[in-house]
Amino acid sequence: MRLPQIFQQRSPVISIEIFPPKTPQGDEALFASLDRLATFQPAFISCTYGAGGSTQSRTVELCRAIQQRYEIPATAHFTCVGSTRQELVDWLTQAQAAGIGNIMALRGDPPQGQEEFQRVEGGLSHANELVALIREQNPDMGIGVAGYPEKHPEAPSLPVDLENLKRKVDAGADAVFTQLFYVNDNFLRFRDECTARGISIPIVPGIMPITEFARIKRITSMCGSVFPEDLSAMLEAVQDDLAAQFEIGVEYAIRQCEELLAANVPGIHFYALNKSEACDRILAALGVPQVG
Repeated sequence: MRLPQIFQQRSPVISIEIFPPKTPQGDEALFASLDRLATFQPAFISCTYGAGGSTQSRTVELCRAIQQRYEIPATAHFTCVGSTRQELVDWLTQAQAAGIGNIMALRGDPPQGQEEFQRVEGGLSHANELVALIREQNPDMGIGVAGYPEKHPEAPSLPVDLENLKRKVDAGADAVFTQLFYVNDNFLRFRDECTARGISIPIVPGIMPITEFARIKRITSMCGSVFPEDLSAMLEAVQDDLAAQFEIGVEYAIRQCEELLAANVPGIHFYALNKSEACDRILAALGVPQVG
């Protein structure tokens, strides 16, 4: 099922994002987590692409395995990094042959060792160009793109960043999935700004449950997400107690999701970090039906 049909037929659309493990043991742990999360019948499971396209074949393999094992649509991440236009077309052909009907189209982060994104000769520079290429090569493909409620770190301002998003939408995107955030008002303001610019496709908040404060501090510092001072103080107070950090993070995520659903968001996209415990708790608390 393609993204437009998913959003027409389901409300709210619950989706899970995972990344390709690096070892067979990691694969086993991932599928053990997905076995549990699949009981909540997410609308789709997305799989990241890896820095510099380093896991592009693994992404296709995992998406195919997810669709076969759970009969749940998989969405493959796809970036411009390190690839010529022809190589991008070849990857799209491979993905389509594997039965993948949805793509998350991203410019991508620079490979390790590079501070800035660099277009390869014969390649693409921006995500809107990648969306246009997908739409040209695979007109029926479902296409998701990234949005940044608190601005992309490289953008000079939020208005400029919103114009960049509008270009991706105008190129043919079907839905926007946001970077993680912990201040709902920032997302709701971003949604209003998108509407004012004529962006009418679904805008889905991205939620990363806090399970370990040190890890979240690293992630938010890299992506520029605002971290509430009161939440930070609560976590600082239990910095030597991982179980307490998990409980605080899960309870915060539950409240955050409840507020967002009350504000009529079209769905929630969970960054699960290949683990199920936090998402299990959150989805159960939200009353998401479970099977099996």
